[in-house]
Amino acid sequence: MAASLSLKDVNLHFGGVKVLQDVSFDVEPGAIFGLVGPNGAGKTSLFNCISGHYRPSSGSITINGTEVLGSAPSRLARLGLARTFQHPALQLNATVLQNVLLGGHIRLPGGPVSWALRLPFTARAERAVRAEALELLKRAGLGWAADLPADELSHGLHKGVELWRALLSKPSLLLLDEPAAGLSHGEVEQLIATVRRIRAEQDITIIIVEHHMGLISALTDQVVVLDHGRKLMAGTAAEAQADPRVIEAYIGKDAADDAA
Repeated sequence: MAASLSLKDVNLHFGGVKVLQDVSFDVEPGAIFGLVGPNGAGKTSLFNCISGHYRPSSGSITINGTEVLGSAPSRLARLGLARTFQHPALQLNATVLQNVLLGGHIRLPGGPVSWALRLPFTARAERAVRAEALELLKRAGLGWAADLPADELSHGLHKGVELWRALLSKPSLLLLDEPAAGLSHGEVEQLIATVRRIRAEQDITIIIVEHHMGLISALTDQVVVLDHGRKLMAGTAAEAQADPRVIEAYIGKDAADDAA
């Protein structure tokens, strides 16, 4: 079985700055995979390459065996990729339900003309996706907020709305960018339970960029650690936290020597 995601020697240069250098790894189907490293390690840049927001300078990126290097986000969505962002990208004046429904557009038949004309087959599909969106919100405990403007919700709930929007697209590969950023301890615990439930109930591969090592330890099967745009090591979260190279990357060589 092909890896859900495979990177081979991915490089990203901005002018003379080497942001990513020869990054390679595979993510197996159904895994929860962590991408970690200190600030400036290149994690978000790599996410942007995978999700089509940056075009790598060289290398190969495949999703379920299909080469996607340099593909537009719209094509990647059709191939089953969905993504959240560190700072939720919601339409704050739209309702919570309207925001979630944006994730379902990729599943509607036809195109802009048939959508505008509300042809029967499009209308039926829209009703089905709307019902599914409402069910997702109810299961998430957000049914009460469906008709509220998104700007009336807290930051933590914005994160949840963006997650359910991504899931409405029925992805096979879900990228979560700093999902715990700005969340309280209780919200992080709820997020961990939610991600576990998603994996248990859906045939989905999840990749998480995150600084919160408690969440990474609780959720991931494997992690890759980046430092200065290079892959430093791969293994379990426990192995990463015990690796002297990782400790040095996070806290500096002098501090690591003092702690030894």
